[in-house]
Amino acid sequence: MVDHWVFVENLYNTTFTLFFFVLMCLMYYIGVKGYRAKNSYGGISSILCGICYLIFGYYNSVVGFFTYPWMGFMVWWIFIILVANLIFTTIIRVDIKKMRREADDGEVTKESILRKYIRRMTQENPYKDDIPFKMELIRKSFHLSGFLLVIAFFGFLSLPPLTSLVNDGIINLIQQLQPSYEVIWGSLSSYPFGLGSFQAVVEITMFALIGSLAFAIVSDIIRIVWGPEYSIFNFLTKSMLRNKEKNAAGPQIYIITGFIFSYMLYMAGIIHIFVFFAGILIACLSDATAAIIGKKYGKHKIVLRNEEVKSVEGFVAGVGLAYIIGFMLVGPVYALMGALVFFLTDYLPAVTADNILNPIFIPLGIQFLVFLLGLPIGWF
Repeated sequence: MVDHWVFVENLYNTTFTLFFFVLMCLMYYIGVKGYRAKNSYGGISSILCGICYLIFGYYNSVVGFFTYPWMGFMVWWIFIILVANLIFTTIIRVDIKKMRREADDGEVTKESILRKYIRRMTQENPYKDDIPFKMELIRKSFHLSGFLLVIAFFGFLSLPPLTSLVNDGIINLIQQLQPSYEVIWGSLSSYPFGLGSFQAVVEITMFALIGSLAFAIVSDIIRIVWGPEYSIFNFLTKSMLRNKEKNAAGPQIYIITGFIFSYMLYMAGIIHIFVFFAGILIACLSDATAAIIGKKYGKHKIVLRNEEVKSVEGFVAGVGLAYIIGFMLVGPVYALMGALVFFLTDYLPAVTADNILNPIFIPLGIQFLVFLLGLPIGWF
Protein backbone atom coordinates (compact mmCIF):
# COMPACT_ATOMS: atom_id res chain seq x y z
CA MET A 1 0.00 0.00 0.00
CA VAL A 2 1.36 3.43 -1.01
CA ASP A 3 2.07 5.73 1.91
CA HIS A 4 -0.28 8.72 2.02
CA TRP A 5 2.51 11.32 1.97
CA VAL A 6 4.35 9.55 -0.84
CA PHE A 7 1.13 9.75 -2.84
CA VAL A 8 0.77 13.47 -2.02
CA GLU A 9 4.38 14.09 -3.06
CA ASN A 10 3.89 12.27 -6.37
CA LEU A 11 0.63 14.14 -6.97
CA TYR A 12 2.30 17.52 -6.51
CA ASN A 13 5.26 16.52 -8.66
CA THR A 14 2.99 15.28 -11.46
CA THR A 15 0.93 18.46 -11.31
CA PHE A 16 4.08 20.56 -11.52
CA THR A 17 5.30 18.53 -14.52
CA LEU A 18 1.93 18.99 -16.23
CA PHE A 19 2.24 22.73 -15.69
CA PHE A 20 5.31 22.78 -17.95
CA PHE A 21 3.67 20.56 -20.56
CA VAL A 22 0.62 22.85 -20.64
CA LEU A 23 2.94 25.85 -21.05
CA MET A 24 4.68 24.02 -23.89
CA CYS A 25 1.37 23.54 -25.73
CA LEU A 26 0.28 27.14 -25.16
CA MET A 27 3.61 28.57 -26.33
CA TYR A 28 3.47 26.39 -29.44
CA TYR A 29 -0.03 27.73 -30.14
CA ILE A 30 1.12 31.31 -29.54
CA GLY A 31 4.23 30.78 -31.66
CA VAL A 32 2.23 29.48 -34.62
CA LYS A 33 -0.26 32.33 -34.19
CA GLY A 34 2.54 34.89 -34.21
CA TYR A 35 4.27 33.31 -37.19
CA ARG A 36 1.04 33.33 -39.21
CA ALA A 37 0.57 36.98 -38.26
CA LYS A 38 3.96 37.63 -39.94
CA ASN A 39 5.74 38.09 -36.60
CA SER A 40 8.36 35.44 -37.25
CA TYR A 41 10.65 36.90 -34.55
CA GLY A 42 8.06 36.50 -31.81
CA GLY A 43 6.62 33.30 -33.24
CA ILE A 44 9.90 31.39 -33.40
CA SER A 45 11.04 32.77 -30.02
CA SER A 46 7.77 31.63 -28.42
CA ILE A 47 8.13 28.14 -29.93
CA LEU A 48 11.71 28.01 -28.62
CA CYS A 49 10.33 28.79 -25.14
CA GLY A 50 7.87 25.93 -25.62
CA ILE A 51 10.77 23.56 -26.37
CA CYS A 52 12.45 24.71 -23.16
CA TYR A 53 9.26 23.99 -21.18
CA LEU A 54 9.15 20.50 -22.68
CA ILE A 55 12.71 19.95 -21.42
CA PHE A 56 11.77 21.42 -18.01
CA GLY A 57 8.82 19.06 -17.72
CA TYR A 58 10.94 16.06 -18.65
CA TYR A 59 13.68 17.09 -16.20
CA ASN A 60 11.16 17.51 -13.39
CA SER A 61 9.57 14.12 -14.08
CA VAL A 62 12.94 12.31 -14.12
CA VAL A 63 15.17 14.28 -11.71
CA GLY A 64 12.92 16.87 -10.08
CA PHE A 65 13.52 20.56 -9.55
CA PHE A 66 12.54 20.47 -5.88
CA THR A 67 12.35 18.14 -2.93
CA TYR A 68 9.09 17.78 -1.01
CA PRO A 69 7.37 19.95 0.19
CA TRP A 70 8.84 22.70 -2.01
CA MET A 71 7.27 21.40 -5.20
CA GLY A 72 3.97 21.52 -3.31
CA PHE A 73 4.64 25.14 -2.36
CA MET A 74 5.23 25.86 -6.05
CA VAL A 75 1.96 24.22 -7.11
CA TRP A 76 0.07 26.36 -4.59
CA TRP A 77 1.92 29.46 -5.79
CA ILE A 78 0.83 28.71 -9.37
CA PHE A 79 -2.75 28.21 -8.16
CA ILE A 80 -2.68 31.58 -6.35
CA ILE A 81 -1.39 33.26 -9.51
CA LEU A 82 -4.18 31.75 -11.59
CA VAL A 83 -6.81 32.92 -9.11
CA ALA A 84 -5.31 36.44 -8.91
CA ASN A 85 -5.30 36.75 -12.70
CA LEU A 86 -8.86 35.46 -12.92
CA ILE A 87 -9.99 38.08 -10.39
CA PHE A 88 -8.14 40.84 -12.26
CA THR A 89 -9.59 39.89 -15.64
CA THR A 90 -13.08 39.76 -14.10
CA ILE A 91 -12.64 43.26 -12.65
CA ILE A 92 -11.47 44.53 -16.06
CA ARG A 93 -14.43 42.93 -17.86
CA VAL A 94 -16.91 44.45 -15.41
CA ASP A 95 -15.27 47.89 -15.68
CA ILE A 96 -15.28 47.76 -19.48
CA LYS A 97 -19.01 47.00 -19.49
CA LYS A 98 -19.63 49.90 -17.07
CA MET A 99 -17.59 52.27 -19.23
CA ARG A 100 -19.56 51.30 -22.33
CA ARG A 101 -22.87 51.72 -20.52
CA GLU A 102 -21.84 55.13 -19.16
CA ALA A 103 -20.71 56.20 -22.63
CA ASP A 104 -24.07 55.19 -24.09
CA ASP A 105 -25.92 57.10 -21.34
CA GLY A 106 -23.69 60.16 -21.69
CA GLU A 107 -22.52 59.95 -18.08
CA VAL A 108 -19.27 61.67 -17.09
CA THR A 109 -17.41 60.14 -14.15
CA LYS A 110 -14.01 60.71 -12.64
CA GLU A 111 -11.56 58.26 -14.13
CA SER A 112 -9.65 55.94 -11.84
CA ILE A 113 -6.13 54.68 -12.53
CA LEU A 114 -7.64 51.42 -13.71
CA ARG A 115 -9.95 53.13 -16.19
CA LYS A 116 -7.14 55.26 -17.57
CA TYR A 117 -5.20 52.07 -18.11
CA ILE A 118 -8.15 50.42 -19.88
CA ARG A 119 -8.61 53.40 -22.22
CA ARG A 120 -4.90 53.45 -23.06
CA MET A 121 -4.92 49.74 -23.85
CA THR A 122 -8.19 49.70 -25.83
CA GLN A 123 -8.40 53.11 -27.54
CA GLU A 124 -4.73 53.46 -28.47
CA ASN A 125 -2.42 50.98 -30.12
CA PRO A 126 -0.27 49.68 -27.21
CA TYR A 127 2.21 48.09 -29.62
CA LYS A 128 4.83 50.51 -30.95
CA ASP A 129 7.68 50.32 -33.45
CA ASP A 130 9.82 52.55 -31.26
CA ILE A 131 9.45 53.57 -27.62
CA PRO A 132 10.69 56.65 -25.72
CA PHE A 133 14.03 56.58 -23.92
CA LYS A 134 12.32 56.80 -20.51
CA MET A 135 10.22 53.73 -21.28
CA GLU A 136 13.33 51.93 -22.54
CA LEU A 137 14.90 52.55 -19.13
CA ILE A 138 11.86 51.08 -17.40
CA ARG A 139 11.88 48.01 -19.62
CA LYS A 140 15.60 47.44 -19.24
CA SER A 141 15.41 47.84 -15.46
CA PHE A 142 13.98 44.31 -15.47
CA HIS A 143 17.47 43.15 -16.43
CA LEU A 144 18.65 44.11 -12.94
CA SER A 145 17.08 40.84 -11.83
CA GLY A 146 20.52 39.35 -12.44
CA PHE A 147 21.76 41.26 -9.37
CA LEU A 148 18.88 39.88 -7.32
CA LEU A 149 19.93 36.36 -8.26
CA VAL A 150 23.48 37.05 -7.12
CA ILE A 151 22.23 38.33 -3.75
CA ALA A 152 19.80 35.41 -3.48
CA PHE A 153 22.58 32.87 -4.03
CA PHE A 154 25.71 34.49 -2.59
CA GLY A 155 24.44 37.33 -0.41
CA PHE A 156 26.17 40.70 -0.34
CA LEU A 157 29.00 41.72 2.04
CA SER A 158 27.68 40.92 5.53
CA LEU A 159 24.24 39.95 4.18
CA PRO A 160 23.89 36.15 3.85
CA PRO A 161 22.13 34.65 0.82
CA LEU A 162 18.50 35.76 0.75
CA THR A 163 17.43 32.21 0.02
CA SER A 164 19.18 31.03 3.20
CA LEU A 165 17.27 33.66 5.19
CA VAL A 166 14.02 32.47 3.57
CA ASN A 167 14.77 28.86 4.48
CA ASP A 168 15.61 29.75 8.07
CA GLY A 169 12.42 31.79 8.31
CA ILE A 170 10.35 28.88 6.93
CA ILE A 171 11.90 26.51 9.49
CA ASN A 172 11.07 28.86 12.36
CA LEU A 173 7.53 29.33 11.04
CA ILE A 174 6.71 25.66 10.61
CA GLN A 175 8.10 24.91 14.07
CA GLN A 176 5.62 27.40 15.49
CA LEU A 177 2.81 25.96 13.35
CA GLN A 178 3.84 22.33 13.73
CA PRO A 179 0.37 20.75 14.23
CA SER A 180 -1.14 22.60 11.25
CA TYR A 181 1.95 21.97 9.10
CA GLU A 182 1.90 18.24 9.79
CA VAL A 183 -1.77 18.00 8.81
CA ILE A 184 -1.10 19.63 5.42
CA TRP A 185 2.46 18.60 4.58
CA GLY A 186 3.39 15.67 6.78
CA SER A 187 5.93 15.16 9.55
CA LEU A 188 8.10 18.13 10.45
CA SER A 189 11.11 15.80 10.43
CA SER A 190 10.62 15.25 6.68
CA TYR A 191 11.40 18.90 5.91
CA PRO A 192 14.54 18.49 3.76
CA PHE A 193 16.71 21.43 4.82
CA GLY A 194 18.36 22.48 8.04
CA LEU A 195 19.36 25.97 9.16
CA GLY A 196 21.99 27.41 6.81
CA SER A 197 21.67 24.49 4.35
CA PHE A 198 23.48 25.07 1.04
CA GLN A 199 21.04 22.78 -0.81
CA ALA A 200 18.27 25.08 0.37
CA VAL A 201 20.07 27.97 -1.33
CA VAL A 202 20.30 25.97 -4.57
CA GLU A 203 16.65 24.88 -4.66
CA ILE A 204 15.05 28.08 -3.35
CA THR A 205 16.95 30.09 -5.98
CA MET A 206 15.34 27.87 -8.62
CA PHE A 207 12.02 28.30 -6.80
CA ALA A 208 12.35 32.07 -7.17
CA LEU A 209 13.12 31.72 -10.88
CA ILE A 210 10.23 29.39 -11.69
CA GLY A 211 7.89 31.34 -9.40
CA SER A 212 8.77 34.54 -11.32
CA LEU A 213 8.17 32.76 -14.62
CA ALA A 214 4.77 31.53 -13.46
CA PHE A 215 3.72 35.04 -12.43
CA ALA A 216 4.89 36.62 -15.68
CA ILE A 217 3.81 33.96 -18.16
CA VAL A 218 0.23 33.49 -16.97
CA SER A 219 -0.34 37.22 -17.33
CA ASP A 220 1.42 37.27 -20.71
CA ILE A 221 -0.66 34.42 -22.11
CA ILE A 222 -3.78 36.32 -21.07
CA ARG A 223 -2.41 39.42 -22.85
CA ILE A 224 -1.90 37.49 -26.07
CA VAL A 225 -5.15 35.52 -26.03
CA TRP A 226 -7.61 38.05 -24.55
CA GLY A 227 -5.92 41.43 -24.98
CA PRO A 228 -3.31 43.62 -23.23
CA GLU A 229 -5.92 45.29 -21.01
CA TYR A 230 -6.43 41.97 -19.17
CA SER A 231 -2.77 41.53 -18.24
CA ILE A 232 -2.04 42.23 -14.58
CA PHE A 233 1.69 42.25 -15.34
CA ASN A 234 1.11 44.88 -18.02
CA PHE A 235 -0.92 46.95 -15.55
CA LEU A 236 1.65 46.73 -12.74
CA THR A 237 4.65 47.56 -14.92
CA LYS A 238 2.86 50.17 -17.07
CA SER A 239 4.89 48.71 -19.90
CA MET A 240 4.80 49.93 -23.46
CA LEU A 241 4.75 47.01 -25.84
CA ARG A 242 6.63 46.67 -29.10
CA ASN A 243 5.23 45.35 -32.36
CA LYS A 244 7.35 42.22 -32.14
CA GLU A 245 5.51 41.36 -28.90
CA LYS A 246 2.14 41.28 -30.66
CA ASN A 247 0.88 37.68 -30.83
CA ALA A 248 4.08 36.63 -29.06
CA ALA A 249 5.57 36.38 -25.59
CA GLY A 250 7.24 39.38 -24.01
CA PRO A 251 10.98 39.76 -23.39
CA GLN A 252 10.60 39.03 -19.68
CA ILE A 253 9.42 35.51 -20.56
CA TYR A 254 12.42 34.88 -22.79
CA ILE A 255 15.03 36.00 -20.29
CA ILE A 256 13.54 34.14 -17.29
CA THR A 257 13.22 30.99 -19.42
CA GLY A 258 16.89 31.33 -20.35
CA PHE A 259 17.84 31.80 -16.69
CA ILE A 260 15.96 28.65 -15.68
CA PHE A 261 17.49 26.60 -18.50
CA SER A 262 21.07 27.54 -17.55
CA TYR A 263 20.44 27.17 -13.82
CA MET A 264 18.98 23.72 -14.51
CA LEU A 265 22.28 22.85 -16.21
CA TYR A 266 24.09 24.00 -13.06
CA MET A 267 21.82 21.85 -10.86
CA ALA A 268 22.55 18.92 -13.18
CA GLY A 269 26.30 19.46 -12.74
CA ILE A 270 26.92 20.47 -16.35
CA ILE A 271 28.09 24.06 -15.84
CA HIS A 272 29.98 25.78 -13.02
CA ILE A 273 28.07 28.24 -10.83
CA PHE A 274 30.48 31.09 -11.71
CA VAL A 275 29.95 30.30 -15.39
CA PHE A 276 26.20 30.52 -14.84
CA PHE A 277 26.39 33.90 -13.14
CA ALA A 278 28.86 35.26 -15.68
CA GLY A 279 26.43 34.25 -18.42
CA ILE A 280 23.30 35.74 -16.91
CA LEU A 281 24.98 38.97 -15.79
CA ILE A 282 26.39 39.45 -19.29
CA ALA A 283 22.97 38.67 -20.74
CA CYS A 284 21.28 41.14 -18.37
CA LEU A 285 23.67 44.04 -17.99
CA SER A 286 25.46 44.04 -21.35
CA ASP A 287 22.20 43.84 -23.28
CA ALA A 288 20.64 46.65 -21.22
CA THR A 289 23.78 48.79 -21.47
CA ALA A 290 24.01 48.31 -25.23
CA ALA A 291 20.35 49.29 -25.70
CA ILE A 292 20.48 52.35 -23.43
CA ILE A 293 23.82 53.68 -24.70
CA GLY A 294 22.80 53.01 -28.28
CA LYS A 295 19.47 54.81 -27.87
CA LYS A 296 20.96 57.78 -26.02
CA TYR A 297 24.31 58.24 -27.74
CA GLY A 298 24.20 56.04 -30.83
CA LYS A 299 25.25 58.03 -33.91
CA HIS A 300 26.66 55.34 -36.20
CA LYS A 301 23.86 52.95 -37.12
CA ILE A 302 24.10 49.29 -38.06
CA VAL A 303 21.30 47.43 -39.86
CA LEU A 304 21.21 43.81 -38.74
CA ARG A 305 20.12 40.78 -40.74
CA ASN A 306 16.63 40.98 -39.24
CA GLU A 307 16.48 44.67 -40.30
CA GLU A 308 16.70 45.84 -36.68
CA VAL A 309 18.77 49.01 -36.30
CA LYS A 310 21.49 49.21 -33.64
CA SER A 311 24.57 51.40 -33.23
CA VAL A 312 28.34 51.06 -33.04
CA GLU A 313 28.31 52.93 -29.72
CA GLY A 314 25.86 50.43 -28.22
CA PHE A 315 27.89 47.55 -29.65
CA VAL A 316 31.12 48.77 -28.05
CA ALA A 317 29.44 49.41 -24.68
CA GLY A 318 27.73 46.00 -24.63
CA VAL A 319 30.71 43.90 -25.69
CA GLY A 320 33.08 45.88 -23.45
CA LEU A 321 30.90 45.35 -20.39
CA ALA A 322 30.48 41.68 -21.30
CA TYR A 323 34.26 41.23 -21.15
CA ILE A 324 34.54 43.13 -17.84
CA ILE A 325 31.85 40.97 -16.21
CA GLY A 326 33.44 37.80 -17.54
CA PHE A 327 36.89 38.96 -16.42
CA MET A 328 35.64 39.46 -12.85
CA LEU A 329 33.84 36.12 -12.58
CA VAL A 330 35.59 33.57 -14.79
CA GLY A 331 38.93 35.16 -15.66
CA PRO A 332 40.42 36.94 -18.70
CA VAL A 333 40.54 33.95 -21.07
CA TYR A 334 36.99 32.73 -20.57
CA ALA A 335 35.77 36.35 -20.57
CA LEU A 336 36.74 36.49 -24.25
CA MET A 337 34.34 33.65 -25.01
CA GLY A 338 31.54 35.35 -23.05
CA ALA A 339 32.03 38.60 -24.97
CA LEU A 340 32.22 36.74 -28.29
CA VAL A 341 29.02 34.77 -27.73
CA PHE A 342 27.26 37.95 -26.59
CA PHE A 343 28.33 39.62 -29.83
CA LEU A 344 27.11 36.72 -31.96
CA THR A 345 23.72 36.35 -30.26
CA ASP A 346 23.03 40.04 -29.75
CA TYR A 347 24.31 41.58 -32.95
CA LEU A 348 23.97 38.82 -35.53
CA PRO A 349 20.47 37.49 -34.82
CA ALA A 350 18.22 35.94 -37.43
CA VAL A 351 14.67 35.61 -36.15
CA THR A 352 15.09 34.67 -32.49
CA ALA A 353 15.07 36.89 -29.41
CA ASP A 354 18.52 37.49 -27.95
CA ASN A 355 16.89 37.61 -24.51
CA ILE A 356 16.53 33.83 -24.60
CA LEU A 357 19.70 33.07 -26.57
CA ASN A 358 22.11 35.08 -24.38
CA PRO A 359 21.45 33.46 -20.98
CA ILE A 360 21.63 29.98 -22.54
CA PHE A 361 24.45 30.18 -25.06
CA ILE A 362 26.85 32.45 -23.13
CA PRO A 363 27.20 29.99 -20.18
CA LEU A 364 27.33 27.05 -22.60
CA GLY A 365 30.02 28.78 -24.67
CA ILE A 366 32.14 29.57 -21.62
CA GLN A 367 31.73 26.05 -20.19
CA PHE A 368 32.69 24.53 -23.55
CA LEU A 369 35.91 26.55 -23.50
CA VAL A 370 36.53 25.39 -19.93
CA PHE A 371 36.19 21.81 -21.16
CA LEU A 372 38.58 22.41 -24.06
CA LEU A 373 41.29 24.33 -22.19
CA GLY A 374 40.98 22.83 -18.73
CA LEU A 375 42.20 26.07 -17.14
CA PRO A 376 40.88 27.01 -13.70
CA ILE A 377 37.81 29.22 -13.61
CA GLY A 378 38.58 32.65 -12.21
CA TRP A 379 41.75 34.70 -12.00
CA PHE A 380 45.02 32.91 -12.68
